[in-house]
Amino acid sequence: MIYLQLFWSFFQIGLLSFGGGYAALPLIREQVVEQHHWLTMAEFSDLITISQMTPGPIAINSATFVGIQIAGTWGAVVSTLGCVIPSCVVVSLLAFLYYRYRTLSVLQGALYGIRPAVVALIASAGLTLLIQAWWPGGFAWNAPDAVAVVLFAGALLVLRRWKPDPVLVMLGCGVIGGAVYLLLG
Repeated sequence: MIYLQLFWSFFQIGLLSFGGGYAALPLIREQVVEQHHWLTMAEFSDLITISQMTPGPIAINSATFVGIQIAGTWGAVVSTLGCVIPSCVVVSLLAFLYYRYRTLSVLQGALYGIRPAVVALIASAGLTLLIQAWWPGGFAWNAPDAVAVVLFAGALLVLRRWKPDPVLVMLGCGVIGGAVYLLLG
């Protein structure tokens, strides 16, 4: 039964995650954390971190990670297939239709209309992750984790000013964070 649940959950995510991996984050969180309680919010944050550090799309990496965590290797295979199948079918169909009708103004208008919704989905996921990073025990009116705030500000500054490889920034923050938290206990 768990295989069917994994497949169906990630099938829905694969089918409804328009706009790419970041837009899928709220859907993944809803299924994995809130609906099925397969992961805690802290584990979900770790999942996103791991998905960013590994090659491949976030949704597929997340499906594989959750599947293996919940039901082993077959769970990973089933959840990954659930995530990939709808995308393959929908993208093939849309590519055919777009190629055929790309000059229609109504199609261009619909694409322009979808963009703000995708930005809102990405912002929602980012805000959720920011709150989790700054307030690991949950959002409260307590002071945020100062180390997390400084690492965030430093990473944002470095990324915006010098535009290095994001993987190097993540690795650097990981090393600095590991050292600082080790020293702080």
